[in-house]
Amino acid sequence: MGSITTISVSSDTKEMLRSAGKEGESYDTIIRKLLSEVNWKNLNERWNTILETEEFLPLDAL
Repeated sequence: MGSITTISVSSDTKEMLRSAGKEGESYDTIIRKLLSEVNWKNLNERWNTILETEEFLPLDAL
């Protein structure tokens, strides 16, 4: 794990983070899980855009 730092968030945001996690999870773990979900969502959106807008050829046609 890297060095530790402090970030400022509002009390409301802190409560939202706490409620997003499971009992005993650190805020670092909760934030990492949320960021991972965002990254997967973004990747999924990119894949879907490619599938909707690109033309694909069967491998045997190459």
